[in-house]
Amino acid sequence: MQARAFSPATTRCRKRSPQFHKEYLLSYGIYIGRAHTADGLPYLAGYGDEPSSHWLEIAPRQSHAADATITVGVTPAAEMPGVLSQIPQVAETARHLRVSYTHYLGVPAPLTNGGLNEHGVAVRDIWSTSSAALIEATSTEQTGPNYSDLARIVLERARTAREGVEIVADLIARYGYSTYGGNSHIFADANEAWVVIEFAGGKGLWCAERLGETSIRASRPGYIGVIPAEPDETFLFPPHFISTAVDLGWYDPATGPFDVNAIYGDGKGRWEGVQWIEAEMTRRAARPEKIGIEDIVWSIATEKLTGDTAGYGQIVPLVEPAHPDLRVMWHAAIGAVTSPLTPVFMGMEAIPDAYGQHRYLSEEESARFLDRRKELKNPQVVCRIPQGIESGEGAVYSFKQLMHLAFQGQSSILPEVYDHWRLVEGQIRAELPDVLRSAEILLAAGEVELARKAYTAFSHRCMSDSLADCAALAAAAYVRLRAKGELNMTSVPVSPLQIW
Repeated sequence: MQARAFSPATTRCRKRSPQFHKEYLLSYGIYIGRAHTADGLPYLAGYGDEPSSHWLEIAPRQSHAADATITVGVTPAAEMPGVLSQIPQVAETARHLRVSYTHYLGVPAPLTNGGLNEHGVAVRDIWSTSSAALIEATSTEQTGPNYSDLARIVLERARTAREGVEIVADLIARYGYSTYGGNSHIFADANEAWVVIEFAGGKGLWCAERLGETSIRASRPGYIGVIPAEPDETFLFPPHFISTAVDLGWYDPATGPFDVNAIYGDGKGRWEGVQWIEAEMTRRAARPEKIGIEDIVWSIATEKLTGDTAGYGQIVPLVEPAHPDLRVMWHAAIGAVTSPLTPVFMGMEAIPDAYGQHRYLSEEESARFLDRRKELKNPQVVCRIPQGIESGEGAVYSFKQLMHLAFQGQSSILPEVYDHWRLVEGQIRAELPDVLRSAEILLAAGEVELARKAYTAFSHRCMSDSLADCAALAAAAYVRLRAKGELNMTSVPVSPLQIW
């Protein structure tokens, strides 16, 4: 079935300079293989670097009609324009946890950088720029799934990380790929992970590298280096991947092996921050105690890596539980440097209202009202967020307040806040085994609803208590800074020095 375009193929938009991609936000992902961890589990962790609202949500398992379709791609208004199209939906999509957001370079919202599905496939989305030549070659009429579409579709359909790669490969081959300049994903399950890079240029170029139990891999941006001449069990790519570069005069096989980053990417290899965090985690893995959960938390929470651009944090233990409902994704409402990671269960009944979508930072909400007086003349002026939600607390806004207070007191308040959340996480981890055991007993007895009530109540309590702590910490921090005359009233924000 061919993709069906919504707008004429004659649509034209002015392309922007290929240099604009240097200003992109990156996001961050890190995979730790089971051979390096104290508990023998692999982990996928990271955060989304996005300039808009974020909210946590549960997407239920759904059945779809035989002729159902989904809308994918980008519009003519996107930074790198294209044409929206429809592609077939599958008969059933999997239940999954994800974080959604409302804005990035004109790509249609809602967007997602990934999450975890009921089959145990975890997804992270990380920027990975293509070469300037590939960006320049991208048509203004590009069609096919965008980066967010791919992340969501893999969560909806994949039963393994390898299948996630195959889904992306098939979609690009059939329908194309709508790019904002190049991108990458990490797909992971309990057995393996794959780094997948999708390239700009409209040539159907992608490449994947397998990560295993001895791997420690950070992506920011995503990278793949030297690959063999033919696909194997470690590297996958389409048949024309290398020959395209030969035909364009970008690669001569006589000069040596094919370096993906050098030929199709930015040519920079592993960036400084990636080298630093991979080396640090490798050092920790070499200790007798190996890498513990505290180390993995640190890898996405340290102020050397995590600041205001980190919209949220996630850690997924890639475990095979007794029941799919008991898969857990640890979630931080903002960057974990000043926010706790709390457990979210696959089978939870609902997400707390405070962690759902609010108007704060939501695209276009600054021009909307919780008022219907002008609705007949212009329906777009009515707020899309339920009034009841907007009447309550917003976790992202509250934790952001605390972050910026802590950043104004980097020598005193920041370490106190950081240490407090690590203590809270430790207390939650101490309670978690009993919660899981209780749920397992109930599920084994067929009491699915009782089990869901139990772990939903536990998760909600963790998130509610953390939000209350946040309010107390923020109030105390504000009073201290004000009394010391250290509130930053200039237009120049202060924050810890980050390596990236």
